[in-house]
Amino acid sequence: MKPPTIRDVAEQAGVSKSLVSLVLRGSGQVRPEKREAVLRAVRELGYRPNAAARSLSEQRTRTVGVLLNDLRNPWFVDLLDGLNSLLHDNGLHMLLADARLNRRTGQDPAEPLLDLRVDGLVVVGTLPDPAALGTAAERIPVVVAGAREPAPAGVDVVAGDDERGARLVTEHLIGLGHRRIAHLAGYGAVGELRRRGFEATMRAHGLADQALVGAGDMTEEGGYRATVRLLSRPERPTALFAVNDITSVGALSAAEELGLRVPRDVSVFGYDNTSISRLRHVWLTTVDNGSHEVGRRAARCLLDRFEHSGGAGQLHLTAPTLEIRGTTAPPLTD
Repeated sequence: MKPPTIRDVAEQAGVSKSLVSLVLRGSGQVRPEKREAVLRAVRELGYRPNAAARSLSEQRTRTVGVLLNDLRNPWFVDLLDGLNSLLHDNGLHMLLADARLNRRTGQDPAEPLLDLRVDGLVVVGTLPDPAALGTAAERIPVVVAGAREPAPAGVDVVAGDDERGARLVTEHLIGLGHRRIAHLAGYGAVGELRRRGFEATMRAHGLADQALVGAGDMTEEGGYRATVRLLSRPERPTALFAVNDITSVGALSAAEELGLRVPRDVSVFGYDNTSISRLRHVWLTTVDNGSHEVGRRAARCLLDRFEHSGGAGQLHLTAPTLEIRGTTAPPLTD
């Protein structure tokens, strides 16, 4: 059977083809009774708009490319949920691409999405080559979400306030009575900001000589190895502040293998408030840096760029909050 066309919908609804097009585009210029007649005809006929034809007529594909730096990072799940919810409400669809895979093959990470003629681009996580991103920004609106590296001109950046979040963590641990505190550090601009917040707060409390930093790579294995080294010291730290929740999982495993109980013998503080932290057998104290809100704000920035192109890029930071769960407590008294 031949699929129904927009002409069939118009005939069944008793309206013109142009009015059907207005309804399908979500125009507010259609009277409610006409809109309902068109939508009823669409449902009864099982009509599906021809996306390719509509793209040609509107010079838009109604798609947004999302360049994801690391598909394995659970923090990005909530961010993508916030991003997609607002895009969907505005009739836009996401197309995901793996930036790390493209870089390994020597391909410009944004190029496949640009070839698909996406209307805009959201880069999630650590930036690819800034020069390549600048080239994309010359063609379409670009927003960066969840990264803090310098962005090309005209590119908005939406992220959590990492330095402030690290200060909140360190202040909380000091308030519990901890003095020997170690930071399981990360890399990139986000890792540097979280380390900076930790070290500045320790200095402000006269505890710079008690502040330890263990190098990590933001993975579970990296957290495990760094924690083994730190907890094997003669004067081991009584609290660990990890750069993210995944690193914290490695820290929890290392503490258990060394015969230490969390939080009785050592407190562990994560960052990101991912789904991992909310698992009952983990129940990790962590920082909620507004991943869902970061996604929604990134979508809003992109929608604003569609309406008003040009102008300098802006930095938008969400406020972090602490999620106190079961892995932190005052230190044991000597």
